[in-house]
Amino acid sequence: MPGHVTRFAPSPTGRLHLGHAFSALTAWNIAENSGGKFELRIEDIDTGRSRPEFEAAILEDLAWLGLRWPKPLWRQSARLPAYATALERLKVTGLVYPCTCSRRDITAALSAPQEGAADFDGPVYPGTCRGRRDAPPGAAWRLDLAAAIARLGGPQALAQLVMRETGPVAPGVHALDAEALIAEVGDVVLARKDIGTSYHLAVVVDDAAQGISHVVRGADLMVATPLHRLLQALFGYPVPVWHHHRLIRDESGRRLAKRDQARALATLREEGATPADIRAMLGLRTAAVRA
Repeated sequence: MPGHVTRFAPSPTGRLHLGHAFSALTAWNIAENSGGKFELRIEDIDTGRSRPEFEAAILEDLAWLGLRWPKPLWRQSARLPAYATALERLKVTGLVYPCTCSRRDITAALSAPQEGAADFDGPVYPGTCRGRRDAPPGAAWRLDLAAAIARLGGPQALAQLVMRETGPVAPGVHALDAEALIAEVGDVVLARKDIGTSYHLAVVVDDAAQGISHVVRGADLMVATPLHRLLQALFGYPVPVWHHHRLIRDESGRRLAKRDQARALATLREEGATPADIRAMLGLRTAAVRA
């Protein structure tokens, strides 16, 4: 059987830190241990924050760690036509709708006591623009989640769509839950008005295009997996295995952020750390992180 295909997909909005190193090395080890392939994807669709100097630093840090990846480098900024094509497929089937609501509009609509909220891309959208078909300039495009569930056969059929998780956080096989999706995810934005796509749409399209067999990422992104599984079903994409790993935290228990320069790989390198030291700091003394 062919080996696993994994990827590391950083955004060039800052320097890599120990948490990024853990994710990249975990993905690398899973690919290496299976005789597979490690892909690097630069997720630079956030053009307002992405910087070429940060991309260059990412490549430098990963090469220093000993990682290698296929060329040419995969950049999301060069993939906008692919995302537009995917969005058009959803438009044709009536599974997305234009939305002109501002954050203030959504907050006001959710002020009623009967409305709930969840921490998934902000509060669950109340559906103000649902059913709208005219698309004025500057509109975002939202997934009509109820229509998508119906398209896939309804809640019972949805429960047959499973997610295989091999990571240490919640290993096992998990079924999609229509009620949880509606309550916790809702009609998410699939195309922002400024860039024509979103993280959720772009990552699903790219994972399929790159043939990613094992999606390796932090446990904080596990909440997005049911939505990504649903989108894969709508597009008829192959279904990967997910491997959500633990997060690297500081002494106070907070997840590392790009602003934490003390744990930036460049800083540690300047202080004399070696790639072997980085592995030791992360508990990756050997290349034996298996899927």
